[in-house]
Amino acid sequence: MQRVIWAVLLSCGAVLALGPLAIKALQKLKLGQNIYEYAPDTHKQKQGTPTMGGLLFALASCSVAAILKVGFLFEAGDLLLALTAFSVFNLLIGFLDDMVKIRGKRNQGLSEKHKILAQLLVAAAFTAYCYTRVGSTVYIPFFGFYFDLGIFYIPLMIFIIVCTTNGANLLDGLDGLLAGVSAVVTAFFAILILLFTGALSGISEDNMINVAVLCAAVCGSLLGYLRFNLHPAQIMMGDTGSMFLGGIAVGAAMLMRVPLIIPIAAGAYAISLLSVFLQRIYYRATHGKRIFKMSPLHHHFELCGVPETRIVSMYAIVTVLLCLFALLGVMNL
Repeated sequence: MQRVIWAVLLSCGAVLALGPLAIKALQKLKLGQNIYEYAPDTHKQKQGTPTMGGLLFALASCSVAAILKVGFLFEAGDLLLALTAFSVFNLLIGFLDDMVKIRGKRNQGLSEKHKILAQLLVAAAFTAYCYTRVGSTVYIPFFGFYFDLGIFYIPLMIFIIVCTTNGANLLDGLDGLLAGVSAVVTAFFAILILLFTGALSGISEDNMINVAVLCAAVCGSLLGYLRFNLHPAQIMMGDTGSMFLGGIAVGAAMLMRVPLIIPIAAGAYAISLLSVFLQRIYYRATHGKRIFKMSPLHHHFELCGVPETRIVSMYAIVTVLLCLFALLGVMNL
């Protein structure tokens, strides 16, 4: 428990201390955000805001987790190392996407084909690791039993990973939105691990504590990051940060054998992805009509006249409630 608390405090302090330096460095390197041409008019003023701030909280959280790790670094079967590597590879996909946008001076990064292919490769590698390390058995929320998916574990988990990381990416559209939601989600997984570590047969307690420490460190770093990311944002995380956060959430859930809890606890990710999917399908089926004024859903609320700060607060509150509901679903874990 003490390590988890220290993880929050140290990572938060590190981001608060390094934040101003990171902003100046990104400005000097001219790594500014390119705003989507069809974004709401209120977003035009965000053009040029330093981006790729995800490097800041990713570095802080991973460093703190490594410092507070129980046991030796790089030991066999190290879940912390596996989760960190998985999240960093997702971060690298986002980093490449951001760099293409910046160099092209537009909001279009990697093509959908190339981005999805890279995500599938990373997802397949981590799924194969989890299949051999923690098994193909997953917990069924609210029903109170485990179910062995067998070989079907692999395609299902790849699907969940790609959906989660893309959902997190799509949620990063308002100042403080993804950071606030993800701070709650990572806190939820840290608490969940502390409550039910002993129930995870075949996985050492120290291994799971290390995963909880990383989740707590990410939560703490995001609390510090919000100091600079709340409206009006001084820095944006970019795809670099959003892909990292999606990886942390889904990776922790898979290592705990509760991947089916993701659509509940991280419901904000899911609704963003679903709203974009429904909008595209309906648009094509009706030859130009739309369900929402704009997708993802948070932009629809914006165009309905809801202030950006209120949307961010609403999403954070709903995420807290969803995480509490998700906790009810795993009480028999």
